[in-house]
Amino acid sequence: MRQFTAIVNPTAGGSTGVATLLQVARLLREAGAELETEYSRSLAHAQDLARQAGERQRVVLAVGGDGIVGGIGGALSGTDTLFGIVPAGRGNDFARALDLPTDPAALAKALLHHDPRHVDTIEVESAQGRAVALGSVYAGVDALANRHANQSRLLSGAASYYAGGLRAVATWRPATYQVTIDGEEITHHGYTVVAANSAYYGSGRIIAPDARVDDGLLEVVMISHAPRRLFFTLMNELKTGAHVNRGEVRIARGREIRIEADRDVPYGTDGEVDAVLPVTARVLPGALAVLC
Repeated sequence: MRQFTAIVNPTAGGSTGVATLLQVARLLREAGAELETEYSRSLAHAQDLARQAGERQRVVLAVGGDGIVGGIGGALSGTDTLFGIVPAGRGNDFARALDLPTDPAALAKALLHHDPRHVDTIEVESAQGRAVALGSVYAGVDALANRHANQSRLLSGAASYYAGGLRAVATWRPATYQVTIDGEEITHHGYTVVAANSAYYGSGRIIAPDARVDDGLLEVVMISHAPRRLFFTLMNELKTGAHVNRGEVRIARGREIRIEADRDVPYGTDGEVDAVLPVTARVLPGALAVLC
């Protein structure tokens, strides 16, 4: 029987992490599994707790949103520790990419009995150092929108991202990017560049419909400059992924992506935005074993 260590972000999703875990934990224990719970004080603390639990051969559960899921998953990337997710955050985009059930009984069954799936992760290198992300690296207006959403106190979920997007677009001026994909240089002028391992970001928006978490490639989505009215239309099309059919959207694929810009453009990873370009993203094929 698997032994679990659940690491909880107490503030994720309006403090729903603890409530969500209680339902799943009861089912795991009723099935005979052992579960211990740790509460994180910060993302770095959560990563330390995850590494320590992994060294004790325990299954590590990240309880919360994309920030703690990405942080813990990144810390366990390249190890043989089994990783599980209890979605309880604002976006839950990586859980969505894995098609994780939201029903506690179905989720507990997956954690107890399913074989692990080996998925890719993203090595992220910048002036701030090296980190590992799960979902995507995004640089531009969407990173600014994510920052606004994180600071929102009145809205949650998709509503906070949409409001953050409106605020970001209203003040955004296009940047000129230099994007290098596996050695090929592309000059791009516009709103954003996204190196996506997962199809989803921004609380369910389908930024890269063809991205797969286990194909050894990153999907690179570049949205060019367009009138603001058209860009708002593109934002709405992210609900279905229809934006990729627009002439303003360019798609490429690669294993290593370098993103630079002509000014200090913010970039984010897995819901966390605290850095500016340049940044390099490299895919790490099959680096994380996830119960899903």
